Amino acid sequence: MSSPGRVGRGPAFWIVAATLVLFLFAAAAPSPLYAVYAAKWRFSPAALTEVFAIYAIALLVALLLTGSLSDAVGRRPVILAALGIQVASMLMFLYATDISWLFAARVAQGIATGMATSPLAASFVDLQPPERPNLAAIVNSVTPTLGLALGALASSVLVQYGPDPLHLIYWLMLVGFVLAGIGVALMAEPAQRRARLRLAPRVGVEPTVRPAFAAALPSLIAGWGVGGFYLSLGPSLALQLAGSTNRVLGGLAIGLLAGVGAAAIVTVRSWQPRRAMVVGGIALVAGLALTVVAVALTSALLFFTATAVTGIGFGVGWLGVLRSLVTLAATTARGALIAAIYIVAYLAFALPAVAAGYGVTRVGLHQAALEYGVAICLLAVAGLVAALLVNRPSRVGALR
Repeated sequence: MSSPGRVGRGPAFWIVAATLVLFLFAAAAPSPLYAVYAAKWRFSPAALTEVFAIYAIALLVALLLTGSLSDAVGRRPVILAALGIQVASMLMFLYATDISWLFAARVAQGIATGMATSPLAASFVDLQPPERPNLAAIVNSVTPTLGLALGALASSVLVQYGPDPLHLIYWLMLVGFVLAGIGVALMAEPAQRRARLRLAPRVGVEPTVRPAFAAALPSLIAGWGVGGFYLSLGPSLALQLAGSTNRVLGGLAIGLLAGVGAAAIVTVRSWQPRRAMVVGGIALVAGLALTVVAVALTSALLFFTATAVTGIGFGVGWLGVLRSLVTLAATTARGALIAAIYIVAYLAFALPAVAAGYGVTRVGLHQAALEYGVAICLLAVAGLVAALLVNRPSRVGALR
């Protein structure tokens, strides 16, 4: 039962869900603006991807260092602190006058999102209705990609059609984060038990899980490498292929990748891990191959079609990889394994995109996109082959 003046568990669950969506909304919202910033402040595509990548690195560090903090001090204090840092990052975006402000804002954003990720995810489990035991897992899986899709689309629409394109989206998000803070402050503390404070990250892969982990690496890197490219250079590529200056097309590229990925996760949530890995791998290879063809032919229609197929591969493949590895690990080793998975994922999210940015500076966006697409497609093929060879039915369940 909630305390007097506090919202009940049902509304609190959806306050947490909305807060997580808003954090990921904010992560994607600057993407349609990067090209605008680059033109205004005259910085290179390499610098653009570095602004994107610094967010992922800051998020990863914060996630590793504060992941268990809410177990010791409570969910609400950590979420509220993260919201405070996120508000500060919105103010940095609003008053940015050069690229150094963008770096600072993205670092603050990454720290805030990394701090908030674990307590928000844990709050879903704390608050989910007893009669719906799978609701937390479903919402936890869908809200991040849904937030990315909505953030990119909403930002691109406001940049194209709204007043004051460099500031309006940040004012709206600032209000959203303040409202989220009020909602979280009105919640009762979801976690009733306290653990000992421990900030040292636990990262590791058990020897029995290492073959499957190694086999999953190509798929992990390919999937998240695609996501990083789309969130940094995807809007610019979409506009170039379409021969258009309409920023909505740039946001649509990210929205399709993330939105279709979210829908795919919901659709296949009951699949066995191996089936999800194999089907996701096939879709990822097909989508990336189509993307390479689309770029080679300068076909915007084929590019957006390929993006949707790639989104299926990313969403389904990520679900399969995560579930297959977690089910192989001992209960006491799962936290360290998940940390290892996220280290690989976020590094793949950030570093290949930076390499692509330097490639754009060297050979241009069109050629760099071709080379990047071929490399990631070959990696996805390796991941699919590994999934078929290592995750055999006798070990992780039949493909059905």
